Amino acid sequence: MITEEQQIWLDHLDDTDKVEIFPYDETSEEKFQQVKKEIQDFLGVQYPVEHRGASSLKISGQNEIDVYMPIVAGKFDELIISLEKLYGKPKSHYPLKRARFVRWIDNKRIDIFVVNADDHSWTDLIIFHEFLLSHPADLEDYRALKENLAGLSTRKYYQKKIEFINSVLAKAI
Repeated sequence: MITEEQQIWLDHLDDTDKVEIFPYDETSEEKFQQVKKEIQDFLGVQYPVEHRGASSLKISGQNEIDVYMPIVAGKFDELIISLEKLYGKPKSHYPLKRARFVRWIDNKRIDIFVVNADDHSWTDLIIFHEFLLSHPADLEDYRALKENLAGLSTRKYYQKKIEFINSVLAKAI
């Protein structure tokens, strides 16, 4: 099942391109640590910088590394302004919800997300991530799903992925 909010987001995605899936990259953790150090050297260690997404689970994905910075709503805009000095304008920005910056290391895209720590999309991601780490069969199902979705449009890929995530969240909660 897809929520209304999720459907609105899905509707803006491309439905003509093709998603590529790549095997897990053994250098992902090293690249994540490099970006984490870069951010914390610039902003200070008081800002959390977390590795999430397929590369943090050590499974196939879209050849990217997802870096998350959960922050309280009162500091959300301030953090975005600070990160603009390091990475330029965000590639996407949903006020008080999420902003995405992009950094490249050795042809690997690093998506840096500033997220509202109290928003359900962040708290759901934590539940999903922890559930997969503690349920290897579900993690394997997620890996297989992502690989089987290769070649679909971005919109169809994320629709199937969100349906899977929602089903895992229903089990986890």
